[in-house]
Amino acid sequence: MQTNEDGTTTIGVGLISVGWMGQLHSRAYANLRYVYPDLKITPRLAHAADPAPARAEEAVEVLGYERASADYREVLNDPEVDVVSICAPNFLHAEIGIAAAKAGKHFWIEKPVGRGEHETRAVADAAAEAGVVTAIGFNYRHAPAVEHLRKLIAEGELGRITNVRGQMFADYSSDPRGALSWRFVRGLAGNGVLGDLMGHLVDLVQYTLGPIAEVSALTSTVYTERPELPMGTGTHFAVIEDDADVEMKPVENEDYAAMLVRLSGDAVAADAVGTLEASRVAVGPRASYGIEIYGTEGSAYWDFERMNELHLSGGLGTENQGYTRVMAHPGMGDFGRFQPGAGTSMGYDDLKVIEARKFLQAVLGREHLNSNIQDAVSAAQVVTAAERSAEARSWERSAPVAGTTAAVRGEHGPTLAG
Repeated sequence: MQTNEDGTTTIGVGLISVGWMGQLHSRAYANLRYVYPDLKITPRLAHAADPAPARAEEAVEVLGYERASADYREVLNDPEVDVVSICAPNFLHAEIGIAAAKAGKHFWIEKPVGRGEHETRAVADAAAEAGVVTAIGFNYRHAPAVEHLRKLIAEGELGRITNVRGQMFADYSSDPRGALSWRFVRGLAGNGVLGDLMGHLVDLVQYTLGPIAEVSALTSTVYTERPELPMGTGTHFAVIEDDADVEMKPVENEDYAAMLVRLSGDAVAADAVGTLEASRVAVGPRASYGIEIYGTEGSAYWDFERMNELHLSGGLGTENQGYTRVMAHPGMGDFGRFQPGAGTSMGYDDLKVIEARKFLQAVLGREHLNSNIQDAVSAAQVVTAAERSAEARSWERSAPVAGTTAAVRGEHGPTLAG
């Protein structure tokens, strides 16, 4: 890192894996100085790694990295790289995350950080030992409407929270001809929709309401086999035509998961209960990711498919009883950084710019508003408890995790951790 004469700080960025998410991280870094000029942070795209020659070339020619390599270790060994984005497939996350920590690189890593709680904790231990800053790709918590909802709950505007209903419903695997990518192979992905989508929902609940303490879960695999897709080709949206000469292989993890949950007594929504569902094979919803929150003084719901809207209801007998659509506006979260007024919408990519901002601010020792490795541990712990529950048909507990950004109750009332 280098502080320039004009007071700006240049941060050397490394990227591991130049797929869709790696491209998204790169655009987020590049847009940071336009969206947040007052931060005086200039990311410098220094070094990218991808074993596919075409993607390595794209990193330089299209994304603007100064150089590219086939081996991620070259990025970690580069003295001009200060922070690293880890956007590789799930089965490489723990290996690369631990290596990044040992190399002394602050890292921004996509979820799930590991194939279950054990691998995620190993990355957390390595990060703690190295003293590096971490950020996790929990995109949806950064939506201005969600940030506003979190604030309303903490301030008691909805009263005592009684229950929550959440869903992460996607259709990217709803076609039975959908290719069997690494996401369907337990040895590569770990669990299925629990890690891929339910982890996002668990984070959304814990960020807005507080830690989940108990779960009871069930899972199912709707399509038990799919046409095989060679590693490194296509995406998890790929569909194999009926006349294609391909081999069918078994799906090794779950397509659908549901949980009953009870929140911790330390949560802002202490002892509230709820139901959470996730599916990658839903027909109809494209990316219906959201939560409904019910309180004694009002209720609210938010859905990513309409991410620039928050629906609010006042309490019983009030003139505001019944849902009102509130459009995201410059008074909500970081909305004003992207758009001048309500009705002109933000997009998915903008959430990653916010995520990059929070990460680099923490790296520079400023505000620590970033999702961190302990948030990933907490989400993985809940998901692993859900796996145990589904297998044993039992209630399972999830112990508190220190150092998260979950919404918790302080000594003198609700507080927002982080």
